[in-house]
Amino acid sequence: MFWESVIIAFNGLMANKLRAALTMLGMIIGVGAVIALVSIGMGTQKRVEQNLAYLGGTNIIIRPGAAAAPGSVRSAAGSVITLTARDAQAIADEVPGVARVAPELTGSYQLVYENRNWNTIVEGTTVDAVEIQDLTLASGCFFSDEDDAARAKVAVIGQTVANNLFGTESPVGQNIRIGSTQFIVSGVLASKGQTAGGGDLDDAVFVPLATAQDRLGGKTYVNLILAQMENLQVLDQTEEYITQLLRARHKLADGEADDFTVRNYAALVEKIKESTRSMTLYLGNVAAISLLVGGIGIMNIMLVSVTERTKEIGIRKALGATYANIMLQFLVEALVVSVTGGLIGILAGVLAAYGLASTGAVQTVISPEPILAAFGISLLIGLFFGIYPARKAALLAPIDALRYE
Repeated sequence: MFWESVIIAFNGLMANKLRAALTMLGMIIGVGAVIALVSIGMGTQKRVEQNLAYLGGTNIIIRPGAAAAPGSVRSAAGSVITLTARDAQAIADEVPGVARVAPELTGSYQLVYENRNWNTIVEGTTVDAVEIQDLTLASGCFFSDEDDAARAKVAVIGQTVANNLFGTESPVGQNIRIGSTQFIVSGVLASKGQTAGGGDLDDAVFVPLATAQDRLGGKTYVNLILAQMENLQVLDQTEEYITQLLRARHKLADGEADDFTVRNYAALVEKIKESTRSMTLYLGNVAAISLLVGGIGIMNIMLVSVTERTKEIGIRKALGATYANIMLQFLVEALVVSVTGGLIGILAGVLAAYGLASTGAVQTVISPEPILAAFGISLLIGLFFGIYPARKAALLAPIDALRYE
């Protein structure tokens, strides 16, 4: 009986192609919009998480200069000299719960290899930056603590730098000039990509901190300090310890403003992830409204169909069709319309998501969960909005139905 009803439903769709297409249009748009918008939301979430991966194991970042007051502009890190490598060492030695600390001194320099040159960011740092920033080597090795102590002229370069200076040639062991100083390339980083702050670790060079301070400008300060915690549960307490330690080291009087800024990035990362998850859910809910509109369209068409086929219903009842038989037939017809529209909508949504991703304007992620959810909702909508027309048809009295003109 069920499959017979399915065949009758498909025959009805084929007999009224335009009406069927217009009825399914709401479901197609609804399901397609849900899949496309949710894929955009998930793609945005993935891109944010990829960018935040730059922080690696970084939980706290300390920058020189006081935090900007509302409506004001914070001083550039390089224009305020308040943090030193000794501050970083003190944090590592004296603050409980700190696993690793990496001070950084950055600057823009021209790199030269033979007849090629490239302008990029050079970052002086310590070995702990490898773990904190989750750096991976494609070839060669990172510099050591001994290199830092000896102010060794060794450098680790990113993929973009390697491609532009060396092409297909292996950079490891080659000499490059940074500014006016010769360095030996000890390693090449694996591709890392864009950072949360808009930088690019592929287009960067890492050298020992002491080397950068002594041989690239004679600077004694650092631009920032990265800190990695052993236990995130005491992160707020650790942040307070760092603040108190630096205030004491910088001899700041009570009531005097901090000359540094401590940022809890672990909490920020969670807030950003929660925001992107909320955005994905919001986009899905907005698109789901069109599914509701599509369901109302199905109910309207099914009511029209019941009215048009009143005499047919009367004949079937006169021939012995029961309440359940009529109910099943019209419910199946509503389900066929909604499921067919849902399947076409899935195809349209997936194609739209791939089309948007191919333009490069947005990043999309196609996953089975929203597809299955959209299909399931279309099934439920067909069932829910088909009940009233089906019940109305099943309750028709045979005599009244046969008399209907």
